[in-house]
Parts: sequence; C-alpha cells; structure tokens
Amino acid sequence: MKAFTELTGKVAPLDAINVDTDAIIPKQFLKRIERTGFGEFLFYDWRFENGKEVKGFVLNQEMYRDAPILLTRKNFGCGSSREHAPWALADFGIQVIIAPSFADIFYNNAFKNGLLPIVLNEREVDDLFRNAEKSPGYKMTVDLVNQTISDDIGFDAHFPVESYRKELLRKGLDEIDSTLAHRDIIDSFERNHIIHYRLKS
Repeated sequence: MKAFTELTGKVAPLDAINVDTDAIIPKQFLKRIERTGFGEFLFYDWRFENGKEVKGFVLNQEMYRDAPILLTRKNFGCGSSREHAPWALADFGIQVIIAPSFADIFYNNAFKNGLLPIVLNEREVDDLFRNAEKSPGYKMTVDLVNQTISDDIGFDAHFPVESYRKELLRKGLDEIDSTLAHRDIIDSFERNHIIHYRLKS
C-alpha cells in the first residue's frame, strides 16, 4: 500500500444515503481474485446505462474523473461485507471518503486497503456539499498527521482516527505487513517453541 500523510485534491460530491456495496461494485464483477481491475466497474449501474455513460452521474463528469476525495452521505458501504468495494474505490483512484457515518465492516475494510474514511457530523458534511456546489472543481486538503481537513474558503474540521490505523496508513502498511515487521521476534519465538517441544518429548 502507498503511504498516506497529506492529500490535496478535488472532491466528488455523491449526494446519496445508504450507498450499499452492491451499488459500489455489483455482484457480477466479483469473479476476479486479484485486488486490481475493479475500478472500471465502480458504481457500474449508476455510471452506465445500456453500455453508455450516464452524463449526469458525478464520476462521469470530466472535472471529477480523477477526484481522489469522495463526499457522500450517511451509512456509506452498507449491505454485504464484500471487500471488493474498497478494492474498486482504490483502483478507481479514490483515497479518501467523507461521510457522517459508515457501515462498520466497510469502515474496517477501507483502512485495511489503504483508504481513509473520514467521519464528520452532518452539519459539516452539509457545508461541504454547499461548497462543492458553489465551486466546481472544489478542492480540499486532508492532513492525516494532524487529522484535519480544510479548503481555501474557510472550512476547517478535525476528524477522529484510531492511532493504530493512522500509523498503518502513514507507513503504507496493511495488517500483514505490520505483523511481518516483527518477523525477528516471531522467528525467535518459533525456534524457542520448537526447542521446548523437543525437550519435553
């Protein structure tokens, strides 16, 4: 995973509540076993109709095609627990998702796959939607170190993130990488365990 400390980029406003994982990545595209290749199918049923792009959908608009920040409403990532949902978002190029709340399993999976889900209160999210509406191509800066998000027109907010998850994102590590960082200790334990077992037997 890529290390994450600070990001400045466009904000794509997806004004929808209860966005479930089947909308994020429809079930017919879950046949791949790799984590890559899902980005082209992100929000497929919303982005396409009869194989053609839906012009009104936010991620089909030219200014938002490369937006790394997704702004949305409460209960994002609800529904099934498929890990393909954060895979698809990350593969599409989205690195940060801002919402008033997330489904628990999606929230956990997002961190495990290098995404930063940011929880703000509904008033703050409303302010961001208004800013995005007034300023096409609206940009924000996300500072993970200081846990703040800000823009050039006066918005500034602090967001919570658990320290262990924050550290993994900052170092670009998943949980397996974090465990393997202690490989020497693990190997030593295993050697001692084998010796102890042989002595007992």
